[in-house]
Amino acid sequence: MSNYGSFLHLSKPASMMTAQASSTPTPLNIIIHPQSLFSILDHTLRRNEGQERVIGTLLGQRSEDGTEIEIRSAFAVPHIESAAQVEIDMEYHKTMYNLYHKANPKEILVGWYATSLELNAFSALIQNFYSSVSDGTYPYPAVHLTMQVDPSSDISIKTYISTNVGVLPDKISESCLFVPVPNELRYAESERSGLELVASAKNNESRETSIISDIANLEKSIEEVISMLDRVSAYVASVQDGTSPGNAAIGKFLLSNLSLAPKIDPDELEKLFNSHLQDILLVVYLSNTIKTQMQLFNSLKRTAVIS
Repeated sequence: MSNYGSFLHLSKPASMMTAQASSTPTPLNIIIHPQSLFSILDHTLRRNEGQERVIGTLLGQRSEDGTEIEIRSAFAVPHIESAAQVEIDMEYHKTMYNLYHKANPKEILVGWYATSLELNAFSALIQNFYSSVSDGTYPYPAVHLTMQVDPSSDISIKTYISTNVGVLPDKISESCLFVPVPNELRYAESERSGLELVASAKNNESRETSIISDIANLEKSIEEVISMLDRVSAYVASVQDGTSPGNAAIGKFLLSNLSLAPKIDPDELEKLFNSHLQDILLVVYLSNTIKTQMQLFNSLKRTAVIS
């Protein structure tokens, strides 16, 4: 081991060391908002006949450390794809991005989507365009979202980032390795009712549903709460009887939530609830009365103009 002449010493190229020193953090999690998925599905329904997949731009926000990306919205980008080549309307992409950015300055370019799970050489070309220095996400990697929209199967969503591979300079633009990144669907509490209404149409053959009234929605919510309470009570009873194994995490969760419940007499709670319900009914009645008066006023105004 004392003969160092038998060893081959290699040093890193300067360009590689510089690239690693200035590397940016890669995203560890992708958060997808429902609005962007609805835009992608709408684009799929409006695609040209015979077009296998559609592509578009993803907009959203990036965390300060770059490890988390939120996909908030998306817009379609026209493209023509054949077995030999792919053409993208880049001017349309730039124009639409500028309009979206003016309307929502906080949303920036984060990547692109395609309605196909296949990754090919064309995917690499498009990925390199969205990761470019001039019009892309550089120095951050672009996110590629693939979505399976076949009506005969469930919707499948996958997200990727990429890194260049290969040694030939003339092939570097179409050679990249797609690395999967975990993703999750997240929505606000204010969007829950709308999403549940849309999801209720899946049980109808016509895929149509009607908007229920506020009272019916309140009744449905109360029934769901009662059903959840029954399930929790049955679980606690089964644990006490020894028929089901206990779970410390579930017990702590139930204890923390029950401790937040106000200590109030059931009769007093029912009285407060009925009073609040009467207030809601009064507001609904006044709203309908004002609406009727406005309609009557417009009808009298049109009659006066005609006469």
